[in-house]
Formats: sequence, structure tokens, C-alpha cells
Amino acid sequence: MTDEQRTPQTVPAPALVRLTDVAKSYGNVRALHGVCLDVHAGEITCVLGDNGAGKSTLIKIIAGLHPHDAGRYEIDGETVRHTSPRQALDRGIATVYQDLAVVPLMPVWRNFFLGSEPTRGRGLLRRLDTATMRSTTRGALLRMGIDLRDVDQPIGTLSGGERQCVAIARAVHFGAKVLVLDEPTAALGVKQAGMVLKYVAAARDTGLGVVLITHNPHHAYLVGDRFVLLKRGAMSGSHLKKDITLDELTREMAGGSELDELTHELSRATPAEPVRTASDPGDPETNA
Repeated sequence: MTDEQRTPQTVPAPALVRLTDVAKSYGNVRALHGVCLDVHAGEITCVLGDNGAGKSTLIKIIAGLHPHDAGRYEIDGETVRHTSPRQALDRGIATVYQDLAVVPLMPVWRNFFLGSEPTRGRGLLRRLDTATMRSTTRGALLRMGIDLRDVDQPIGTLSGGERQCVAIARAVHFGAKVLVLDEPTAALGVKQAGMVLKYVAAARDTGLGVVLITHNPHHAYLVGDRFVLLKRGAMSGSHLKKDITLDELTREMAGGSELDELTHELSRATPAEPVRTASDPGDPETNA
């Protein structure tokens, strides 16, 4: 028996989500073209790019808000074409947008179950099961390591980082397989951004595949396993973390050679001393 026969061949699990040469146009405007993306369980795939790079369009395609025009979109190896966010959600794709879509004056537990509220009783006696929602919300947050003072407080009283963490815990609780996060640290300070990245990593460690959309290479490199860079709707790079350093990632996102040219243009040459003539009024001999 040969060594190849003795050693079992392990077949890698298919990607939870795979986009291959995906394109999207709005009229004559080509928003995306030739974009490829893999999302695996227990990994974070970071999509980086400046404003107008196509990140928002990519989110809308993954989330089912807009169908793609060309290319292939696969979930667990099956080709799909979503026409609504509900179809994507039913397949385990949960998207947390930057504005979070919460009701600020409602308590945390009510926002946690918004649109999926459990009830008790039947007919005219049917009512919200508030006790279950309170206890479930508290337990789900604690499992993610989030210890809020009170789940009855209005969610609008939480910090931006805490609201992001509640949204992440909600997606995990409701059985998401893939979590798409739209710029979760964009409007946060250093401490709150660090807190959100901690819970993003916690979601990854539960086995979710995470897509982190960001324009901050430092945040991406802290938690990312894969990096996809977009520029003007096209891919400008795709890397595994082991194959690229933070400096290289930052440089590639900033434009590489374009950044060098800009640095050269903005650099100031040392001005030469002016040549004075005898007739120059600033000449000391002339003014003597």
C-alpha cells in the first residue's frame, strides 16, 4: 500500500458564500465588474476600498437587495440569485448596516426581536411574550460577552459601539451563517472601535463567516483572514493575511505608485538663495 493510499484525502469544505466574476450596472454606470469573493466558516473576509469603490453595491448583492447582472453567486456550493433581502436572510445571510435600523426609543430587548417577536396565548388573548424576550436578549448578549446594565433601557441611550454589538449578537442568535458588516467602526472612537472588533472576532469564533466592509486597513488587519481590495468597481487585489503585511495592505489600498507620484508632487524642493545684484535695494553695500 502506498503512502497516498494510507493518507486520507481531505476535501476542503465549500465556501459559505462565493462570488465569481460578479458584475452590476445601473443604466450606463458600471458599479461592479469582475469581482470575486470567498467567505469561509470561522473566517473574516475584509473588503476594503475608498468611497465610490463599489463596497455598497457589493453589500446590496450579498444581502439580496439588488440582483447581480453577471457572474455567479453561490451559497454552500449552490448557485443562487436573490431578489429580496428576505431570501438572503432565509439562507443565513444577515447584514448589519451602518445606520443599524433600530428604533431609538424602544428598549434593547424590543429592538433585539424587532420583526420576530414571540407571542403567548391565542386569539384575542394573544400578546407579546415580553418575559421571554427580556431573558433571551440578556442571555444572548452575555454569551457574546456583552454585559449591558439593563436590557429595558432605550437602545438610543447606548453608545454607537454598544449598538453595533447588540446587532451582531442578534444576528448570531437568529442563526446567521454569514454576517455582513457595513463599516461598523466608521463613526466610532478608538475605544469603541476596539470593542466592536472584539465582538466581530467573537462572532467569527462561533463559526460564522464574516464579511467586514471597511476603509480602514488597520482595523481590517487586526481581525481579517482574507482581504479583497476594490477600486472603481473592480478588484485591485486579493490576499490571504499570511501573504501580506499591514504596510503592504495600506500601500496597496492607498494606490501604490499613485501615492508615490502624489508624494513627489507635494514634496517641496529647498528654495535656492536669491541672487542679489549691486542695484538690489536689499544689498547692504548699496544701502550704505
